[in-house]
Amino acid sequence: MKKLVLFTMLLFGSFMAANAQKFALIDMEYILKNIPAYERANEQLNQISKKWQSEVETLAKDAQTMYKNYQSESVFLSEEQKTKKEEEIVNKEREAAELRRTYFGPEGELFKKRESLLSPIQDEIYNAVKEIAEQKTYSLVIDRASASDIIFASPRIDISNDVLAKLGYSN
Repeated sequence: MKKLVLFTMLLFGSFMAANAQKFALIDMEYILKNIPAYERANEQLNQISKKWQSEVETLAKDAQTMYKNYQSESVFLSEEQKTKKEEEIVNKEREAAELRRTYFGPEGELFKKRESLLSPIQDEIYNAVKEIAEQKTYSLVIDRASASDIIFASPRIDISNDVLAKLGYSN
């Protein structure tokens, strides 16, 4: 009887060990910082963003200037002229808001530009991680940069440098 229980436990233990899952970690921030194309894309996005922000601010300042001029001149204007000036100011403010939405809105130009510049890099990283995971039979690969619940992880399971090497950026 003891031999049967012992044999069953050994069989069960070896079965569990055979089905053990392997995990790995990557640090996406570390990987991206070591890819020059990503840094160039980020710099390009920053320059575009600054340029567009300047355009929006210029329109907003124009509207503000128009409003200040209107306040100082309103005493001398007829009701018809006041209405016309008010409409011009509102239209200028609306134009600035529309330009801001066009450039920086959820589906704006900056979003589209970011997608076009960064998606190919992210796809390359994803494919490299996928290949490594399949080669080394990892069941799960977690990004430690976005997984805030990880308190400690052994550096032995971090495959960030393997991903960089697979992409041709040895570290």
